[in-house]
Amino acid sequence: MLDQSEIIAALCWQGEIGVDEALDDQPADWSSFTARSGTAQRPAAQSSALAPVPTRPPASSRPVISDAPVPGSAELRQSLAGVTDLAGLRAALSQFEDCSLKHTAMTLVFSDGNPEARLMLVGDPPGEDEDRAGLPFAGANGRLLDRMLAALGLDRTKVYLTSVLPWRPPGNRSPTHAEIALCLPFIERHIALVKPQALVLFGSVAAKSLLGRSEGLPRLRGQWFDFRPPGTTQILPTMATYHPSYLLKSPLHKREVWRDLLMIKSKLT
Repeated sequence: MLDQSEIIAALCWQGEIGVDEALDDQPADWSSFTARSGTAQRPAAQSSALAPVPTRPPASSRPVISDAPVPGSAELRQSLAGVTDLAGLRAALSQFEDCSLKHTAMTLVFSDGNPEARLMLVGDPPGEDEDRAGLPFAGANGRLLDRMLAALGLDRTKVYLTSVLPWRPPGNRSPTHAEIALCLPFIERHIALVKPQALVLFGSVAAKSLLGRSEGLPRLRGQWFDFRPPGTTQILPTMATYHPSYLLKSPLHKREVWRDLLMIKSKLT
């Protein structure tokens, strides 16, 4: 038996290595598992306790958006067409139970800033800071974004911010194609309701999902695309660029993002 100080030390160590999600009420002895064909298998005597945990994809991997329809997506878009304001959209998200991410996230990350602003920013799925705050672009990511906006003479009262997904994937893993497709009608309707004059997509998940492209950000950034929210006739000039979280890890790319921001400022003026 461990004493209290040893238990606290063990918990602190798990936090330091990035453990921030509880997968089950009871601990599992993963060292007793044997690997078969690349998948962890549970001994037969314990097979009913927990399902095998799938192999986690690399953090840098991102799903490619395909054209295959997701069951119910057309019906969901049709239903959301009747939502006429942001309060109604938030209520619809709160009642939506089909996406498993909702059941592992702490909060719904809906929006921040001014819904009347001309510029709308859509970021990659929420991380730990966003999940805790219930706001997009929180924590260190948000502080860097605030400095980027200030360089353009803007702040959060002059832009509108949201995320391509309303809930954080467990452990900040990459979202699956199914999770993105399930939530895509909501962000499309979100953009349609805000009716910005320009749209900026921060991060590869946001860019690939809304633009329907498979290229990486190095190919997508630095150019304008036309985005039309489904069910509308509005064509929005749309720019994709690196997410602040990526810039914190790779600061050399700040120069490229600065050029993108200057193009955005020129478009608005």
